[in-house]
Amino acid sequence: METLQFIHSYWAYLVLLVLVLATLNALFKFFGDKEFDAKDFRISLFALITMHIQLLIGIILWFTKGYFDELSVGEVMKNDAIRKLAVEHPSTMLIAVALVTIGYSKHKKKLVSKPKFKILSIFYTIALALVLYMIPWNLWF
Repeated sequence: METLQFIHSYWAYLVLLVLVLATLNALFKFFGDKEFDAKDFRISLFALITMHIQLLIGIILWFTKGYFDELSVGEVMKNDAIRKLAVEHPSTMLIAVALVTIGYSKHKKKLVSKPKFKILSIFYTIALALVLYMIPWNLWF
């Protein structure tokens, strides 16, 4: 389980880096009226892939941690630290992954560059904000 926690923690750096890159790329190209090309597609796809891998690792980790094995739901919810790790972090990150997935799917249906970048900008920015808010910074540093 420690190995899985290590992977989840360090893969998160890659996820954050790629998500920031994909978000900034979409924002700069949206406001700069640039054309959508293969590189933009790959950047947004790589953000999607890295987030889904992180989600899978996180789900496995959540089930192996056993937060609810020894504690009742009420006890977990009363403890701020455990609640954040067992409930708030996973649910917020799941929403962030869903936003990236929806944004990626919706952008593929657009035929011209400006709407593609607009969709990616909106969904990836909100997802990035959620990720930055819910990262357990005290465990990272």
